[in-house]
Amino acid sequence: MSPGNQTSNAVLLVRPAAFGFHPEAASSNAFASAPDGEVQSQAMAEFDALARRLSQARVNTLILDDSAEPAKPDAVFPNNWVSFHSDGTIILYPMATAARRLERDIDGLTALLKSSGFDVRRILDLSAHEDRERFLEGTGSLILDRPRRQAYASISIRTDRDVIAEFDEQLDYSTLVFEAADAAGQPIYHTNVLFSLGTHFAVLCTEAVAPAARAALIAEIEAGGRAIIEVDYGQMARFACNLIELRNRTGDPVIALSSAALAAFTPEQRRALEGFGELVDVAIPTIEAVGGGSVRCMIADIHLPRRFG
Repeated sequence: MSPGNQTSNAVLLVRPAAFGFHPEAASSNAFASAPDGEVQSQAMAEFDALARRLSQARVNTLILDDSAEPAKPDAVFPNNWVSFHSDGTIILYPMATAARRLERDIDGLTALLKSSGFDVRRILDLSAHEDRERFLEGTGSLILDRPRRQAYASISIRTDRDVIAEFDEQLDYSTLVFEAADAAGQPIYHTNVLFSLGTHFAVLCTEAVAPAARAALIAEIEAGGRAIIEVDYGQMARFACNLIELRNRTGDPVIALSSAALAAFTPEQRRALEGFGELVDVAIPTIEAVGGGSVRCMIADIHLPRRFG
């Protein structure tokens, strides 16, 4: 079966029930910081704003409700525990922290998908790697070039080579693995913080990539026919790379990102990005500051086939 399009016109969001600071996750995520007080209400308002903006942009938006107990402070980021593929496969991923493993609500997820007309044909569960302290956090760890069956991954404690090898074998992918670090020299926790890939473009914080890996990475991106918008460390810190290209119901490209990410681009970069799709931005400052992730982290793009009859 064809690997399908790079983009989808349907997404999964998870409405958080107990959003908050997650110290264990923050130990490897330099973007997350502890708040002064309660943040659930702000996170809910920001979540609702994203869901509303996507719907207004005519992107099909499925919402799975998180349960309040047990508390799952990062549940608003479902792209880390699940991905969806055009052959009907759902992949469940090994998560680095115990609290995040509780997010994998496969029964609730499959019920929602089937009631929405999607065809689930296979569930590939990679979570057994957790027993060996090997992790791969979905499309946070893996940047997928779906038509070419090519993936990209920057190595961190959340992105393990052995799990990547199983992903490649099971999905018939080839993953280019590289190292990347922030301005302080610390490994960047997720690849999608420094790199995003649309149909005809990529946004990349080139200076974060290990110098020895840059030429090969850029060559591979360009081999896929993408124009690269390069951003610096400061722009990356404002989540300029953490965006996702989707399609609306009429097939037109939509690029979802946070208002902070949009503001981080120079006027020239913004014009370049606008050339690839309608920019749909939403302000999510609490989720970004406390959770350490942005709009792309909140979206699990659905590439499953539709059921007919």
